[in-house]
Amino acid sequence: MSKLSSKRSTMLGFQPPAIGEEEIAAVTETLRSGWLTSGPSAARLEERMTEFLEAEHVLALASGTAALHLSLVALGVGPGDEVITTPITWPATANVIVHTGATPVFVDVRADDLNIDPALVAAAVTDRTKALLPVDLAGQPADLDALLELGLPVVEDAAHAAESFYRGRKVGSIADSTCFSLYATKNIAAGEGGLISTNRDDVAQAVQDLRQMRRGDGSIYDIPVPGYKANLSDVLAAIALCQLDKVERHREARQRQFALYDAAVAELDGITPLARDERDVHALHLYVVRIDADRAGATRDEYQRALREENVSTSIHFLPVHRLTYYRERFPEQPRLPIAERAGDEILSLPLSPAHSDDDIGDVIAALGRLHERFTS
Repeated sequence: MSKLSSKRSTMLGFQPPAIGEEEIAAVTETLRSGWLTSGPSAARLEERMTEFLEAEHVLALASGTAALHLSLVALGVGPGDEVITTPITWPATANVIVHTGATPVFVDVRADDLNIDPALVAAAVTDRTKALLPVDLAGQPADLDALLELGLPVVEDAAHAAESFYRGRKVGSIADSTCFSLYATKNIAAGEGGLISTNRDDVAQAVQDLRQMRRGDGSIYDIPVPGYKANLSDVLAAIALCQLDKVERHREARQRQFALYDAAVAELDGITPLARDERDVHALHLYVVRIDADRAGATRDEYQRALREENVSTSIHFLPVHRLTYYRERFPEQPRLPIAERAGDEILSLPLSPAHSDDDIGDVIAALGRLHERFTS
């Protein structure tokens, strides 16, 4: 679609889920089965995801946030401890550290892919550091080998990375605990939900005890720890199972959309996508660009407002967590993180979903081209 094309007549959603009749039928069947809480569908999801992620254990949970929280608790993180993490993430990644009573330590990111910089992580380790919590931003795996070499437990936030491989190994089979999200916008979208994959028997057992009260026979039950109500319902698990059946088809759609965007932004000075490491398999969860105001003629915020006027929804992944009100006030001595802070002013995520047609993506590209021409002329 050319730059001269007129704007869309309807608003294009940023990342609508690709839901079909299969998901509707699965929910209906589950409701008729009588299983509203965790049951056979949740167990089946765990079984299939164990195979998909090439892991020893997978546990289904109520959310990706719950997966992160219970992973830290299972590893014994608590008051007085520190957990090193990235500022370029959704606040839940840091919030769960606070929930355990530990202190989040933010270190800066690499400029090319905005994943946490392992060299800076190594410099930030102290005798209080209990774990590392990297994020696979947009679907690009963090540099796991460099992080694991530090000898500390790694809890990987892989909410964006369900289909990713790192150096030939499946994300989900590498870290001490890997946490996935089944939120409505994710590549495997159930609406809500999360998963933990691990090869550590002790972590799996601890999460099993923490996510739901362990029951015995009949009405006789016991609890080994004061756990949380964090199990996944069968209704959501049934949706996730359908999404898993479609994961390759949906990936092919996102690959086409990435290719269309790559070709288009290559012609727009000052608009650059995040780097994707050719040694890895990117999950293609988000298409994130950086907008250099000096070269692109306008700021990220100006582009975002103008795209909305073109009936194109966008998002930001992410504003630096350490600059948000709670973290800024709670941890006032947090040092400046210049790469993350600049990125927070420049990054913009473009619409991406298997629910979008190639023409929808063409509308985004046309709008972006018109705006770039206007802003740079």
